Amino acid sequence: MLKIHGLTQRYGTRIALDALSLSIARGGFVVLLGPNGAGKSTLFQVLTGLFAADEGDVKVAGLSMRTDARRALAHIGVVFQQQSLDLDLSIARNLQFHAELQGLPSHVSRERIAFEAARFGLMADMQRSVRELSGGNRRKVELVRALLHRPDLLLMDEATVGLDPRSRRELLDGLQDEVRQRGVTVLWATHRVSEAEHADRVLVLHRGRLLANGSPAEVKAALGGATLEAAFLNATR
Repeated sequence: MLKIHGLTQRYGTRIALDALSLSIARGGFVVLLGPNGAGKSTLFQVLTGLFAADEGDVKVAGLSMRTDARRALAHIGVVFQQQSLDLDLSIARNLQFHAELQGLPSHVSRERIAFEAARFGLMADMQRSVRELSGGNRRKVELVRALLHRPDLLLMDEATVGLDPRSRRELLDGLQDEVRQRGVTVLWATHRVSEAEHADRVLVLHRGRLLANGSPAEVKAALGGATLEAAFLNATR
């Protein structure tokens, strides 16, 4: 689903991504675990076409971001760390606007919006402005928006920042459903070790380099630690 080869991104003399290479198969919940400043957000900005990397290439579903970005991006849904909803529009208007940007026919967008909103418990609030919503419900709206065009790869960048434990759990459960029901590949970037403990696969990123790659148990063994948290802290201190 995703193949990254020799990806390098610099900010002046600082190297944010250092010849990063990895591949992710279709389906599964993959956690990109790294401390603040590890390069997670920079990687997501390259994956979504906001930055063109200095070196290397990214392929999504076999399509190069350098030579075929439009078709590659059509396979991607994204929830960025910073919220990006129009606060003065209702939930319904935010979602409909995005569906129109994606070129979805009106009957398709109505069905998908209703289905996803019901699944995430948003139907009763569809006419409320986003400004009135809790942080957890705003995140749910962003997730619904990202799923409307049925992406194969869903990118989640520190998506639980500021959420209470219940909202965080509901968001994670919803993504696990996407993996099981539709075979979506989720790449979840976080610095919270607890969010990686039940992942299918964990990628540990530190200073732009990949330190470990495998199941939580394999990563714990590779980095050395009694727990995944201890191993992560030991490797990235």
